[in-house]
Amino acid sequence: MNTFAPGTDQITVQVDGAVALVTINRPEKLNSVTPAMSAALEAFAAWANEADEVRAIVLTGAGERAFCTGSDIRTLDSYATPWDFRNRRDYCDALRELRKPVIAAINGYALGGGLETALTCDIRIASTNASFAAPEIKLGWIGGGGMTALLANSIGASNTALMTMTGEPIDSARALSWGLVSEVVAPEALLPRAFELAATIASRPPIAAETAKANLAAAFNLPLAQAVAYERELQGITFATADADEGRAAFAEKRPGIFTRR
Repeated sequence: MNTFAPGTDQITVQVDGAVALVTINRPEKLNSVTPAMSAALEAFAAWANEADEVRAIVLTGAGERAFCTGSDIRTLDSYATPWDFRNRRDYCDALRELRKPVIAAINGYALGGGLETALTCDIRIASTNASFAAPEIKLGWIGGGGMTALLANSIGASNTALMTMTGEPIDSARALSWGLVSEVVAPEALLPRAFELAATIASRPPIAAETAKANLAAAFNLPLAQAVAYERELQGITFATADADEGRAAFAEKRPGIFTRR
């Protein structure tokens, strides 16, 4: 099996079966992200996309206080000009490039870029102690990693306005009622539940799972008629794979399928 070395102990990667656990590991700073950590996440995304053995990913934060609180504000003054800041490679950009399904296991604070990180994931589950905020407005700017668009697609325009224009946090119960997260569980149940979901996804034919992710992105970006037509094309592609042949054979023979990402 291929392995991945992040190059920093502030991002850790553990592969268990077909599931990769990625941990933002800077709990003493509420898992705020430095440029070196962002580069490690970018490198992980490139590696995971080519790693056949990885079929689903769980993303979480170390410790009990925070999932991620976004970029370390102390590093933001290192950019020579606002143009340099605008053109930086961002960790949310890297995570959006992942073709494999990603589950966010949100423990504690998901603030600013940390909320954007969670929104970039395909499925979000939260612990009861999680809280969510877009606090950039308090500092004089707005989110730049997809905050408004991703929130609006998730919780609607009015709720997005409430979060981005006040900067005030919401708790996990409200996040669930708004549809920001799919489930809320006790803190001790968070990672086991995330792994359970990831293992279920990893057991599915991987090309189909990756295609379902691409199709969902298209559904939010294309007019309805084009989205339906695109889905039909993707269905045709997946139907022609060896995994689809195996799926039909396994169904007929009443046995689990053995899928090879081919």
